[in-house]
Amino acid sequence: MKDTKMKIAVLASNPDLYSNNRLIEAGKQRGHDMRFIAIKNCYMDITARKPEIHYRGGETLSGFDAVIPRIRPSMTFYGTAVLRQFEMMGAYCQNGPVAITRSRDKLRTLQMLCNDESVDIPRTSFANSPLDTKDLISLVGGAPVIVKLLEGTQGKGVVLADTNKAAESVINAFKSLNANILVQEFIKESKGVDLRCFVVGDKVVSSMERHAASGEFRANIHLGGTGHKVKITPTERKMAVAASKLVGLKVSGVDIIRSERGPLVIEINSSPGLEGIEGVSQKDIAGLMIEHIEKNVEARRAKKK
Repeated sequence: MKDTKMKIAVLASNPDLYSNNRLIEAGKQRGHDMRFIAIKNCYMDITARKPEIHYRGGETLSGFDAVIPRIRPSMTFYGTAVLRQFEMMGAYCQNGPVAITRSRDKLRTLQMLCNDESVDIPRTSFANSPLDTKDLISLVGGAPVIVKLLEGTQGKGVVLADTNKAAESVINAFKSLNANILVQEFIKESKGVDLRCFVVGDKVVSSMERHAASGEFRANIHLGGTGHKVKITPTERKMAVAASKLVGLKVSGVDIIRSERGPLVIEINSSPGLEGIEGVSQKDIAGLMIEHIEKNVEARRAKKK
């Protein structure tokens, strides 16, 4: 690390969250001025040639070298608007607002991934009309299938339908609520296990194997899944980095499952949690994220000179 002190904001909602605290701690350890900024307390002055962000009671936020966005899904619209304002004010954003918005749209993400030779994904279908339900299911190879709400996160809004009839019922029920859903093939050989690959810049800095709780097919830690050490293959490593870059993220959690035809990317998270993977790997991932910011901010400064 160079001696240059930086002013870095962690833009998030919960100051008590492990990941947010670790980032602030890691930044302070490396000599930086760290500040937690609550998204909901920001408001913006969108004036020609002089964009500003105001904060709780009129304080003007300024002088930030970098912003680490940790935007929860329910705050995506407003959070990315605040992030854009920081970007317009000259701050380096570790993940940009466009990339975050893409990653939150499962359909858009899959469409971006499906045309790249270095990435593979599960067979997926999407439609608007309930009249297409039977063909939607057959397009992915028939039951069992996974039905996913486009807006779901952390494994929520994901249903496993064991039979074609059950799948039709679930799809039609979601559609009766005007919900947007994806239908995906179920990779039975994964047996409730997936890989979380933590990408920083152009490499996977850590990974863990997540095992679903008993009777559950989703391996998310938030749903009772457990994390374990794992050695990923060069192909999995390359795929995780490629997927993250295709969406435009500089830091991401890429979830991969192992299938009979090779690894498949199932999701990309723009605000991956640190607690589980730091605990499993015993790596200072928060420190690596701060180091990544240092390199990029210093490179920007060098260009301006």
